[in-house]
Amino acid sequence: MSGTMFATVRGFKRGYDRDEVDEYFAHARQQYEHAPADALNSTDVRRVGFDLVRGGYVTGAVDAALDRLEQAFLARTRAEFVNRYGQKAWMDQLGEQAGTLYGRLRRPDGDRFSPPRYRGQGYEPADVDALCHRLIAYFDNGAKLSAGEVRSATFRARRGQNAYDEDSVDAFLARAVDVLLGVE
Repeated sequence: MSGTMFATVRGFKRGYDRDEVDEYFAHARQQYEHAPADALNSTDVRRVGFDLVRGGYVTGAVDAALDRLEQAFLARTRAEFVNRYGQKAWMDQLGEQAGTLYGRLRRPDGDRFSPPRYRGQGYEPADVDALCHRLIAYFDNGAKLSAGEVRSATFRARRGQNAYDEDSVDAFLARAVDVLLGVE
């Protein structure tokens, strides 16, 4: 089924498996156009992954398309929610979601997340804490911050007890992205 939805990598480089990507986007389109809003949602889009293979699609192009697809599904969910319950109810719901982030955001630098298990690989706390400060400024003062900035944030690697657990940070930031996308 491999098509030409995206540019492919050259030479011996690896990219996303073309068949997997083509099948997923065909499925997502069908779900968006014909299925109920809760059949596939923005969170499902964010969690999709593809195998890396030689001659696959350029990952950056596919990731950018996934970001747009995620925003489209969220926009549909928002429109249906607002149509049913109103704009105030949508904003109240986002406020509640944002409130769940505050407990961790208010923790001191270096203590926001637990360390990785078994002294494994994690994120540099100073990098994660800097992004948390930006989230605080966004929520408290309306500072500029987009879901794309949070989604594309990168952190230096760090090992051991002084690192932040990657899965915990990633899950927290995914929730922050949900809130930011809901407002955008």
